Amino acid sequence: MTETATTTATATRPGRFVSKLLADRHSLPLSIGLHLVPGMLIVAAYFLLAEPFVEAIGYPIFMAWAVALVIVLVPLLFGLLWLGRQRNGRLSLRGVLHYVDRPIPRGRLAAMIAGLIVWMTVVSLALTPLDNVVYQNFFTWVPFEGAGGSATTYLDGYAHSLLVTTMVICLPLTGFALPLIEELYFRGFLLPRIAHLRAGAPLLNTVLFSVYHFWAPWTVLSKVVFLLPGVWLVWRRHDIRLSIGMHAGTALLMASLGTLALALNLI
Repeated sequence: MTETATTTATATRPGRFVSKLLADRHSLPLSIGLHLVPGMLIVAAYFLLAEPFVEAIGYPIFMAWAVALVIVLVPLLFGLLWLGRQRNGRLSLRGVLHYVDRPIPRGRLAAMIAGLIVWMTVVSLALTPLDNVVYQNFFTWVPFEGAGGSATTYLDGYAHSLLVTTMVICLPLTGFALPLIEELYFRGFLLPRIAHLRAGAPLLNTVLFSVYHFWAPWTVLSKVVFLLPGVWLVWRRHDIRLSIGMHAGTALLMASLGTLALALNLI
């Protein structure tokens, strides 16, 4: 090999940490960190940037969380693409994400996703009283404005026009784009790399993903319940489209209905 070729190969060879990230297996400490650090960064982005900005323009605090999520999750997506560049020599998710080979036929996939959306919607709404109980007994000290056991607490106390505007602005983000990025990262990147834990992999992934929502710790128990079936199916069937359809589909459905209800003064 010539000196130039050797230099080029050295320059393009992934570093040690990148190699650990792209390995087929992640150690338990590494996986826990990769699950939870984004949530910590989101809380930091909220306090340092998003909350002051949204309060300055007088919009509901719900928008601050949407901004904080964008600040962290969009660079996270580009980080995955960058890992793909280290692996493939170009921006790509090939070899970075797993469970993307689409093994489930479309008709069966659509039926499974529909069932998961119904499950997630019904169970998440049914467990709202549990969220309230956990919040009232353990998390009233949380300093986030609008914190509470109901999703609408982040919107309470603002003019109707501001609420509608906020929901319309946030709809494509919180209703689709951000859940999609979360699924690519947590189920496409992280879950396959702890698959050696067997049935413990979807359970650990679901628990850590639920804890990652540091801005709503009182919802951890309910999230584990309504998310686990979808995560388990992704692990079992090796098809990330299941959790994308469940998570993004449910988020889009509930955000759209909520926005429509607000616009029509139904809530």
